[in-house]
Amino acid sequence: MSLDQTHPAIADLARTARRRIPHFAWEYLHSAVGEETARDGAEAALDGVRFVPRALRAVTQPDLSARLMGRDYPLPFGFAPVGMSGLVWPGAEEMLARLAAREGVPYTLSTVSASTPEKVGRRVGEQGWFQLYPPGQPEIRDDLCRRAREAGFHTLVLTADVPAPSRRERLRRARLSNPMRLTPRTVLDAARRPAWALGQLSRGIPSLETLAPYARTAQARGSTEHVGYLLRCAPDIDYLRALRQAWEGPLVVKGILDPEGAQAAVAAGADAIWVSNHGGRQFDGGPAPIRQLPLIRAALGPDVPVIYDSAIRSGLDILRALALGADFVMVGRAVHYGLAAFGAVGAAHAVHVLREQMTADLCQLGCARLADLPGHLAAAAG
Repeated sequence: MSLDQTHPAIADLARTARRRIPHFAWEYLHSAVGEETARDGAEAALDGVRFVPRALRAVTQPDLSARLMGRDYPLPFGFAPVGMSGLVWPGAEEMLARLAAREGVPYTLSTVSASTPEKVGRRVGEQGWFQLYPPGQPEIRDDLCRRAREAGFHTLVLTADVPAPSRRERLRRARLSNPMRLTPRTVLDAARRPAWALGQLSRGIPSLETLAPYARTAQARGSTEHVGYLLRCAPDIDYLRALRQAWEGPLVVKGILDPEGAQAAVAAGADAIWVSNHGGRQFDGGPAPIRQLPLIRAALGPDVPVIYDSAIRSGLDILRALALGADFVMVGRAVHYGLAAFGAVGAAHAVHVLREQMTADLCQLGCARLADLPGHLAAAAG
């Protein structure tokens, strides 16, 4: 029996993922902050975006291609950065890099990943983006940029929505620490998931490999926080201007929810704006990103590229974001559910599901091209 029959939706992959990985790994992947209203509200707001199908259009092979920052992609979505993907599934970063190269879509490697730009760059081909958690020290910032560039990553993503650590309550209850520490509880939890445990044993306990060279600087500060928190700072416009000078390629600012902030970032040198609420993992009182997206698009005009993530659970959600002003969409949890459920095969199946859903829904709408989607929005969604 094929995965198309047993797991026809991303939600099916999520259910299997929860059964296949340890509880603490599931909590890391699925949880949000506070009462999780930011994550759940983002999903509900997407559900409220409705389209009007147009009959007698005879669309059977819609064009799913997209153009972003001078590059053409066969699909309008790529892979968002997820810190410590290797905790979710052993070797996750390399698996997703290979899949992105095969599909011809972007893969964004996180600064706080369980693998390095040097390792992932060999597998991602021309599709590498690097997400920067901003180090406060210019020499570390510049060295990370150098490493990413030399490894073949052509686009830099500055994460702007993590000015301070959040209180992720579910992770505290799950006793998950970063770096991960083996305790009787975590060992027992892992032992109940032998495929995950054996894979991790073969690779070693997941750690922040990219930041390892800078650990001595962090440890000198005398804190028990992990190296990523010790090195990063709360970026401002001056930081963005300095980063623009340090990075020669496309520069994206991620985590923008206000139109004025989007305009300021572009004025300071950003080539694209990434609308996101960090998956609801930072602040529980913010607006739904999909409701901010049209406001940011209107503030920036038609020519500045806008990327969207947050609460993408289906191909229809991708179409909703594109209809409301996004040029491109990034997915994080969806492909990681596939990884946790079936490894590399599961991640590829998640991409297949999203592609098939978009194709079917565009045919139902009578849309031959993604650019036609805004004209199909129901009045209440506009």
